[in-house]
Amino acid sequence: MATKRMTPGFSDQVMGLVKSLRTDAPDCVASGVVDMSTGMLLSYETVENHPPEVLDLLAGATLDLFQGRTVVMIEDVFKERRGVGGDNHFFQEILVNSENLTHLFIRLNEQQDVVAVVVCRKSVNVGMLFAQVRRVVREYSL
Repeated sequence: MATKRMTPGFSDQVMGLVKSLRTDAPDCVASGVVDMSTGMLLSYETVENHPPEVLDLLAGATLDLFQGRTVVMIEDVFKERRGVGGDNHFFQEILVNSENLTHLFIRLNEQQDVVAVVVCRKSVNVGMLFAQVRRVVREYSL
């Protein structure tokens, strides 16, 4: 008798993605997943406690980075000039360095409104960070 393999639900996949990002990204101190269509932080893991208002702002900041008014205007100009239609976005990955940390934001391939966020110590090897996070995101392809 063959057994039917149960596929995990979206929520389980998001939590698995966050856990994999947290363990596989080098020097990682936090990871999360943001749904830009709802403006919600779907799941996160961190090595430190952060005030809830900071976590709430993360989703909004991610939305501004990828789909803020000016960013959308830039994408619209490029789409018009290149004769490209559709809802795909040009900005797929964004790296932000703060005073002590490196933040990497990557859109998921299958669901353009979902962004993986990884926060690492500033000493991180950026090439390894991109390679590991891209690999994990590709494996989960939500």
